[in-house]
Amino acid sequence: FPFGGGGYTVATELLGPGFGVVSGAALLVDYVLTISVSIASAGDQLFSLAPVHVLPLKLPLELLAVGLLVLLTLRGVKESVLVLAPIFGLFNVTHVALVFGGIGAHLDQLPRVAADVSHGFHTGLGTLGAAGMFGLFLSAYSMGGGTYTGIEAVSNGVPIMREPKVETARRTMRYIAVSLALTAGGLLLLYLLYDVRPEPGKTLNAVLAGRFAGGWTVGGLGLGHGFVAITLFAEAALLFVAAQAGFLDGPRVMANMARDHWLPHRFVQLSERLTVQDGVLLMGGAALATLLYARGNITVLVTMYAINIFVTFSLSQLAMVRHWLAVRRTRRDALSGLAINGSALILCVAILTGTLYEKFERGGWVTLVATSSVVALCFAIRRHYRDVLRRLRSLDELLPVLALHRADDAAPPDTRRPTAVLFVSGFGGLGVHSLLTVLRLFPGHFANVVFVSVGVIDAAVMKGVGEVERLRAETEASLQKYVELAGRLGLSADTRLIMATETMDAGEQVAREVVRRYPRSIFFLGRLIFEREPWFGRILHNQTAYRLQRRLQFAGMNAMVLPVRVLDRETRAPALVAAPAGGHA
Repeated sequence: FPFGGGGYTVATELLGPGFGVVSGAALLVDYVLTISVSIASAGDQLFSLAPVHVLPLKLPLELLAVGLLVLLTLRGVKESVLVLAPIFGLFNVTHVALVFGGIGAHLDQLPRVAADVSHGFHTGLGTLGAAGMFGLFLSAYSMGGGTYTGIEAVSNGVPIMREPKVETARRTMRYIAVSLALTAGGLLLLYLLYDVRPEPGKTLNAVLAGRFAGGWTVGGLGLGHGFVAITLFAEAALLFVAAQAGFLDGPRVMANMARDHWLPHRFVQLSERLTVQDGVLLMGGAALATLLYARGNITVLVTMYAINIFVTFSLSQLAMVRHWLAVRRTRRDALSGLAINGSALILCVAILTGTLYEKFERGGWVTLVATSSVVALCFAIRRHYRDVLRRLRSLDELLPVLALHRADDAAPPDTRRPTAVLFVSGFGGLGVHSLLTVLRLFPGHFANVVFVSVGVIDAAVMKGVGEVERLRAETEASLQKYVELAGRLGLSADTRLIMATETMDAGEQVAREVVRRYPRSIFFLGRLIFEREPWFGRILHNQTAYRLQRRLQFAGMNAMVLPVRVLDRETRAPALVAAPAGGHA
């Protein structure tokens, strides 16, 4: 998967769309919880420094932090990364000092800690048995499952990485593995060396940092307290960065699902700053709701969090196991791949099963209900889109009636004569129907027709230069087919193509260029009209035609929206036969 192999993509391509939508829905809920857990954890770190009487301010400030992240992400990926990059440096400096300084100061205690750990392990083994100890380890391990979201984010974020993208992604994963092993392993060892235990209103890291540096003084000044404050601030800031992964990768998953008709198509559209604006707003709203539901309680949030990420990873590992089995006779590395992904599958399924059993009544059921609801909604959305597409196929019955060969010696357009400008997407019955409707409404009036297409570079297309060029070539080929059709109808034809990330501004820009060359132009835009408009129609079907019509009319251009009826029952399209000359249809 050189353009990114997140859980949704892997499950869809290797297991099928049904598994893919379950993985995608679990991922979306997980990315919402990534935001909530990260912000709640950051609040816990910061309020470990505050007196008890200000704790009621924690939740409101966490909600405010989510709103700030929404605004920051809407500003664009580059701007947000530049603002947050210095945080990594501060975190590294403070935690290198904490981990290596703390271990170095207690080297003589390592034999005692090792003996205590060995004694505790054997005592637990004798009390709980091997199965009980394994279950205990799985339970503890699952609560750190949010780490996997970082791996998932890298997999989904390949399209926005620096070239060579795949090697950059691999290097990023190596950095994640090494930094996590050193930081988490070092902190766990320090908890044992300093005998760190929970204290009311404080995180374990706050207790650790206080015991490590709280007594530092220089000239009577308590510099240790300053170090503790800076360390916890760095952790909170890094968690703030982690929350942004939900805003960056959640909308990217939504865009991929929208391209497959599981979610409203609006979630695939990029803003002028290359962000999926609707997706960012939805993720922010859902994160606010989960924070309010859990009242900022990190235990509740982490329990919900641990379930969904292992749903996605279980499906991903199952997909890869199936892949290795399919290629075992042609790939030399199939056996090693099968061993790795097979072991991971067993681990993830065991953790998922154990977490569901143990945590179901303590918040796990909420995650299952939320994920199941998203899956059900996705199936309903896709059923609607497929139903509409099935009924629109009747328009394609027009195509065999029309001979789509190139016109002989087509006359060049006369820019002084009336011109119909038709906004089209791909070549098909919908565009042909719109053209014939224009000619039926204005018989013999137009001498020219200009076909305009906006090649939208959306979140699913923006995977590299090759994908953009492929989109351009496909759009140009569709426009050429419309030109050939216009020639058969006795019209002089011209085309305009503009590649953009957003339709409105690009549409107005290309319209102004057309008017300068063809001053007697009238613009036409197609719009689906349902016999009975569903209440969710405005969400599932964008209002691009009406919005662009308003933009063009406000700019002083004539624009009309052509209704394309979608009946509640399937009907055959009326037989429209084009006259070979004279501009009539």
